[in-house]
Amino acid sequence: MDRGQHPPGWAWQWLSSHPATLHQLECSGAISVHCNLYLLGSSDSSAPASRVAETTAPRARKYKCGLPQPCPEEHLAFRVVSGAANVIGPKICLEDKMLMSSVKDNVGRGLNIALVNGVSGELIEARAFDMWAGDVNDLLKFIRPLHEGTLVFVASYDDPATKMNEETRKLFSELGSRNAKELAFRDSWVFVGAKGVQNKSPFEQHVKNSKHSNKYEGWPEALEMEGCIPRRSTAS
Repeated sequence: MDRGQHPPGWAWQWLSSHPATLHQLECSGAISVHCNLYLLGSSDSSAPASRVAETTAPRARKYKCGLPQPCPEEHLAFRVVSGAANVIGPKICLEDKMLMSSVKDNVGRGLNIALVNGVSGELIEARAFDMWAGDVNDLLKFIRPLHEGTLVFVASYDDPATKMNEETRKLFSELGSRNAKELAFRDSWVFVGAKGVQNKSPFEQHVKNSKHSNKYEGWPEALEMEGCIPRRSTAS
């Protein structure tokens, strides 16, 4: 499929009554595959009564991509999760469809990017770009020719920035990123932007790699961001 052919002259507006929210993934152990996992049952008969009562309470209803509330009409529900250190791969979900994940076997070290048609919400293409040992020109060829209105979902994994050059950072900034210019080795980054956006995107989170605050040894915590994005009008 062509990368989101849309009429020119469209000015993207970030209008959403459900702005993105940030979650820091809670993981047990230094590096654990059991992130955000809260057991609802226990075989321990000595568990406090209050805890037992909690396990029998009805679970809160979840909507598309696990959002706690439904998105308004003509909005796309999304969730983007960065990788955890170099162990747990990232995830990109849109309208209850997993676009990228370890289970789908289409994620990798570096930047994981899904291009989406801003009108239909259909996936155009999804690829991972190794920003440690890969060729940055592969990434540039991927994001240079985007058509106006194309949505760009990004999730980091391990190292998103070593091979970034000035042009790469400029292109992400033009998609609405505030943090692309300062992205560095092993930072955690999640971002949703669009070709033709006039203002900075509200859908972005960034945590610096710092030995003083890292969640893991050598890596910051993983990031999880969810929200609702207005579908683009077909009108120019």
